[in-house]
Amino acid sequence: MGVYWRQPEEVGMSTYGQFCPVAKAMEVLDERWTLLVVRELLAGSSHFNELRRGVPRMSPALLSKRLRTLERAGVVRRTEQGGRTSYALTESGRELRVVVEALGVWGVRWVGELGAEDLDPHLLLWDIRRTVPLDAWPRSRTVLAIEFDDVDPRAARWWIVVSGDEVDVCDYDPGFEVTATLHTGLRTLTRLWRGDLEWAQLLAGGGCRVDGPSAVRREIPRWLGRSTLAVVPRPVPAVG
Repeated sequence: MGVYWRQPEEVGMSTYGQFCPVAKAMEVLDERWTLLVVRELLAGSSHFNELRRGVPRMSPALLSKRLRTLERAGVVRRTEQGGRTSYALTESGRELRVVVEALGVWGVRWVGELGAEDLDPHLLLWDIRRTVPLDAWPRSRTVLAIEFDDVDPRAARWWIVVSGDEVDVCDYDPGFEVTATLHTGLRTLTRLWRGDLEWAQLLAGGGCRVDGPSAVRREIPRWLGRSTLAVVPRPVPAVG
């Protein structure tokens, strides 16, 4: 059975008035935040509050609107079970993975500058949480505290709690014994996470300090891991 693709006017989108497939695709995808919502769904978020954590500066009303638009366009499927709403990408939505990944690679290679407005501890820790390499952590409950020295004190302290196969990130003291504390800057940890810095550079240059047993200090790089895009090679600067 074929897939019926609705016309832009049927789903409340503007049209470029071009037959070009790129133009037709952009009629669905070029509204602000749309591809970031798709990114979050590709990353495993399926509930509204999970999506909001991945796009914290997007208003709930706008997120609802974008989800409805994507649903009408056949990119997202909305389901309800037990009174809880879930969102998942359809086949056409899942095919956008290569598009989102290609944009990420291009962004890492060619848009490297980070402004102060790009730094958000909530978003960084949420991104770290969903890719924490659990196999690298002890099986018993382990707590890594993170203290940022360059943000508002109200958002400067975080705790990553790993217990077996479960990981949680708290912006309040969960009350468990802390195994180690990482002291660094938000910009520094963001650059490390993106792959702009290496752990060896960070440790050698004094960009962070780890308080805890020496065996634990050696494990911190493995515990945190890095973004999947950190391995993307950067362009070689032109000489002359």
